[in-house]
Amino acid sequence: MPALKADIIIQLKKDILALQGFKPLLHQDQQIDLGTINHSFPNSIFPLGVNHEFICNDHEGLTASSGFIAGILSSLLKKNGAALWISSSHTIFPPALVSFGINPAQLIFIKLRNQKEILWTIEEALKCEGLTAVVGEVSCVDLTTSRRLQLATEQSGVTGFLLRSNQRTLNTTACTCRWQIHSLQSEIEDGLPGVGFPRLNVELLKVRNGKPGSWQLEWANGKFNEVVVKTSSTIEEHKEAV
Repeated sequence: MPALKADIIIQLKKDILALQGFKPLLHQDQQIDLGTINHSFPNSIFPLGVNHEFICNDHEGLTASSGFIAGILSSLLKKNGAALWISSSHTIFPPALVSFGINPAQLIFIKLRNQKEILWTIEEALKCEGLTAVVGEVSCVDLTTSRRLQLATEQSGVTGFLLRSNQRTLNTTACTCRWQIHSLQSEIEDGLPGVGFPRLNVELLKVRNGKPGSWQLEWANGKFNEVVVKTSSTIEEHKEAV
């Protein structure tokens, strides 16, 4: 009897997650590997077919968030597929996406004049089942609009990424996850010139049915790796090993 109750509870949890937009992946290659960050999500799986919002208070935050999204898109677009990037200014340099393992031909950039046009285009794009993902740069998203966008993703299965710039107040939205990304100083290997691999401070401010947290990641070898913060003891151990 206890085993039966446990099975019922597990199934109920799956049903509730499905009603809230968390649907099982159709293909295993759709999984996004973010290391320990994945443990913050329901079932330890990066939420797809939902909307993720990114709080960008300045150009640095917008650039860092764009890099983080590009790393996620590299996995989503691995097996063909296409994505839209909608904004009022063309800030992405397509050839640079190759460093994230993305074929620039898989991204369609749409430049529009005002926020009303951008939000309308994002909503219509999220309804298109032929797309893998939609990235939209917006100044603000209210609760009503975010509900329409969330409904569109849940019906089509397309994953949405909203870059919210100039956001002074954090209003309530229907987005499943809220992120804030900042760039970090890279680490150069001893004796080597140039710069190191890109590093980001990733904050998951809100996640539905999950656990928020903060991590430091480095993009290297085609994926995000968690940065191990070196303490004085680990530095001494490294010197002794050398």
